[in-house]
Amino acid sequence: MGPRMDCADIYREGFHTSGVYQIYPSGPFIPLNVYCDMATDGGGWTVLQRRNNGSVDFYRGWDDYKRGFGTADGEYWLGLENIHSLTARRQYELRIDLEDFENKTVYAKYRLFALSPNAINAEENGYRLQVMHFIDGGAGDSLAYHNGLKFSTFDRNHQAPLNCAEKCSGAFWYKSCHTANINGLYLKGAHSSYANGIHWATWTGYYYSLKATAMKMRPISLPFPV
Repeated sequence: MGPRMDCADIYREGFHTSGVYQIYPSGPFIPLNVYCDMATDGGGWTVLQRRNNGSVDFYRGWDDYKRGFGTADGEYWLGLENIHSLTARRQYELRIDLEDFENKTVYAKYRLFALSPNAINAEENGYRLQVMHFIDGGAGDSLAYHNGLKFSTFDRNHQAPLNCAEKCSGAFWYKSCHTANINGLYLKGAHSSYANGIHWATWTGYYYSLKATAMKMRPISLPFPV
């Protein structure tokens, strides 16, 4: 058996407890710590973004978002290059779990997820987002607006003339500017500033910053119902 590429490989090996594991998306000699969600919706999810207490600053520049930051046992971002490496090798679905400060939870699921799937150089292509085939778990579809867009940070803006990352204190696949901003500021619920918190607009709008978010990916077994 080759090196574990993602949490689904680890799940298939018989490890069914959620926690931190090592995967090798960039080759057999470069381990990467990730949090594996082995409980939700059948398990085997590789968590690529996780927020739950505001302990990690997500208002960061391009290099951090490219490489990844935070720690797998807490809040973190897996890194655009790592995510791209995974989606270049297998076909993935995406699930986004959201929680508010009243402990209500919802999710959104996309049966197809990739970053720059057809690009020769993913970074030059802006790690362009592909999400398709939405399934609603109560959150509504806040990512459709962002489909096909390039990722922007305050120091690498792909959405001129607006600098949405700066304006919304985050980093995301911005247009003008967003319906989802889950890398925004940790503002702990209702706030008066516009659109700069952890937002999923189809669920809680632009003036309520969520308590917890997790973006997670899992290989899909084709064919799936379109």
